[in-house]
Amino acid sequence: MAPSPTSAPTSAPARRRVGDGTATRRVLVGLVLLVTALVLLAPLAAIFSEAFARGVPAYLSGLAQPDTLHAMQLTLITALICVPVNVAFGIAAAWTVAKFSFPGRGVLLALIELPFSISPIVAGVAYLFVYGAQGLLGPFLEAHDIKVMFAPPAIVLASLFVTAPFVAREIVPLMMAQGREEEEAAVTLGASGWRILRTVTLPNVRFALLYGAALCNARVMGEFGAVSVVSGNIRGRTSTLPLQIELLYQDSQVAGVALFTLVAKLIIERLDAERERLNVRRGAGH
Repeated sequence: MAPSPTSAPTSAPARRRVGDGTATRRVLVGLVLLVTALVLLAPLAAIFSEAFARGVPAYLSGLAQPDTLHAMQLTLITALICVPVNVAFGIAAAWTVAKFSFPGRGVLLALIELPFSISPIVAGVAYLFVYGAQGLLGPFLEAHDIKVMFAPPAIVLASLFVTAPFVAREIVPLMMAQGREEEEAAVTLGASGWRILRTVTLPNVRFALLYGAALCNARVMGEFGAVSVVSGNIRGRTSTLPLQIELLYQDSQVAGVALFTLVAKLIIERLDAERERLNVRRGAGH
């Protein structure tokens, strides 16, 4: 017997979720833009306006000062040392944590992220307790005429500590999400460990690796707390670019810094988004 037309189930009204309204979306977007303008754009605009307030020649003459050039050189050398070391450390740590199971794996992961939970100034003081004149290794270093504290080696050591987790923290979750199937398949085909790392693992995490390296580079160039403790902030000798800017500010002078690492970060994010979009299109059969 055919069902009566009046017995057909009526469709339930569509539920309206929070934020579906046009007014709600406009308010939320407006609040986000307002906070972004006040917290991010306004300080940057103030920096650039003050840097070029006296014109481009005055800005360039300030950059040409010997102390400023030395600070830029020291900062660049520190970044050239710290970024490759932390990239290698991050790859090794992520490979160990994500691709192997062993006792103490969680403890190792916590130790990798330990610098995030310690104040940079406390880290600098800890280096003083180890390498300072009255520290653990101070007498040995002094007896062999090895200068660590208040010298470029201390700046490199402090920068390495505060930036150690950046690369590992970016690629560890991605490696864990990808699993171990591809590496295990490569092992069954007779590939060596280095070849698996070079041809299987690293290509899958290349964008996260570049993103972590960009963050590490930005933190090295902008580190102030730990470096100010271990360097002594000697103008023209152990003053990095952030310390030099602080000295110039105290002297009522004006300085500006180009944000190259921010541009690199934006480029990497765009490349990563493009890769995800291509993966989605391939999965949809296009």
